[in-house]
Amino acid sequence: MEEGLHIALAAEPLFYVWGVPVTGALLLTWVAMAALVALGYFVGRRAALVPGRLQTAFEAIFEYILDYMAATLESAALARRYFPLIATIFLFIFAANMINFLPGVESIGVNEGGRLIPLLRPAGTDLNVTLALAMISFLVIEISGIAALGFLKYGRKFITLKSPVNFAVGVLELIGNLARLVSFSFRLFGNIFAGHVLIAVIVFFVPLVLPVPLMIFEVFVGFMQAAIFALLTLVFIKLSISEPAH
Repeated sequence: MEEGLHIALAAEPLFYVWGVPVTGALLLTWVAMAALVALGYFVGRRAALVPGRLQTAFEAIFEYILDYMAATLESAALARRYFPLIATIFLFIFAANMINFLPGVESIGVNEGGRLIPLLRPAGTDLNVTLALAMISFLVIEISGIAALGFLKYGRKFITLKSPVNFAVGVLELIGNLARLVSFSFRLFGNIFAGHVLIAVIVFFVPLVLPVPLMIFEVFVGFMQAAIFALLTLVFIKLSISEPAH
């Protein structure tokens, strides 16, 4: 049983490029990006004044997201500014999660020491990937707050000397702000890795019947995790550009 089921917490390197390890999770992120670029090119190339069904569907989805962002940010201009970021975060995470269910993912790889190192590994199961996404969101949130309010005014959200209580609340707010890096990355990593392990164990013990409903459920989980990551980024941007509370 130990030989038949192998689960690695860290993504194992397949090869090295200039000393940098290339893992199956990294390869899958490239596949996801290539798929999104191809989809964007295909949809954009066929754009027309009289839209077809596919173009109409995309326009309806994007219009709904823009309206929701405008209501959240209380500004249509800000919604258009941040739409590429929010949409890209959602589409990338969702696409990477859906590619996990394609044939060959985790079943084709390199044999090393009698065990298989997958050529493609779910991107969300590599903490490096989720941490990189968290850092992008974190930096955009903080830079947005500084750009909208100015460095000193934004800093007064976290450091104020008006009273000991306000100072303590500001310090806690600063700690919570920094903790977003951990919460963003580990939330996505934990949910995707847990589903990945659960399906691997079920496939090993009950390979014919039970994995199908679990995979359907994991499709829903993958969608929800992409939506949650994007929505939290949007909400935190709104909080960062808001005036400091008095």
